[in-house]
Amino acid sequence: MNAHLRTALTLAARGVPAMPLRAGKVPFGNCPACRDNACGGRPNMKTPGPCTCPQPCHAWAAAATDPDTLTGPAWARVWKQAAAVAWHPGGIGLTVVDLDHADAVAWARRTLPATRAVPTTRGEHWIYQGAMQSVNAVRDGVDIKSTMAYARWLGPGTGTMTALPDTVRALVVRKPSPTRHVTVAVPPGGGECRHRTPAYLERGIAMAEQRITAATSGVHATVYRTFLAVLSAHGRCGCLTDTHAARLFAAAQTKGESPRHCADAWSNARTALGM
Repeated sequence: MNAHLRTALTLAARGVPAMPLRAGKVPFGNCPACRDNACGGRPNMKTPGPCTCPQPCHAWAAAATDPDTLTGPAWARVWKQAAAVAWHPGGIGLTVVDLDHADAVAWARRTLPATRAVPTTRGEHWIYQGAMQSVNAVRDGVDIKSTMAYARWLGPGTGTMTALPDTVRALVVRKPSPTRHVTVAVPPGGGECRHRTPAYLERGIAMAEQRITAATSGVHATVYRTFLAVLSAHGRCGCLTDTHAARLFAAAQTKGESPRHCADAWSNARTALGM
């Protein structure tokens, strides 16, 4: 049996949702039938679906604890190509503070409560009990990986796991600033609503936020493509609101995008779609 699959099965037996990673520490891509969440997503955090994909889908959401899923025929080819194993911290109520270099580790030791630590190639993963929003680059060399995110499995680590502190939660809180608020035009709708439930739209917006915050390069292009995808899927039926647009703008601004660039990307996406 593939060594990475053995690791995933061991994690699954402990209730830890696991998934394969390809070279470069990135998940395997969505199958064509499910690209951009066309299949409607999945109902829970334990099994991929509800589509009948030929391979694991939805990146972090493919993480599973069901051994039959992990060893099933849909995963066989993927495990043969896997370069590593990842796990979904938020799926078991945990948060990983990913410290990417020595300075980040030093900052954590000065600032955060001690907890279980796992050595990484360049830094450490600090694991806390409690889930929260996942956000990359909350400060130099520091990412938060919990809900709708994955972390590479590098072993159980050492030390006693402690409760998620407010210090970590505060890292993703942005102080409101009048200069950050931008008025954007949301399509008025009027077309037939294709969404089965409000949860479908919510999943789409949440996945768009994650796509933006997970970008490690080409942020400008990622923001534009994400805005384009959201408007294409939800912009013509009247379901999309100013609140949804504000969430996407906020995600882009956590990656360093200016309010002006967000507004331009939104406008350009609307123009490209003829809205």
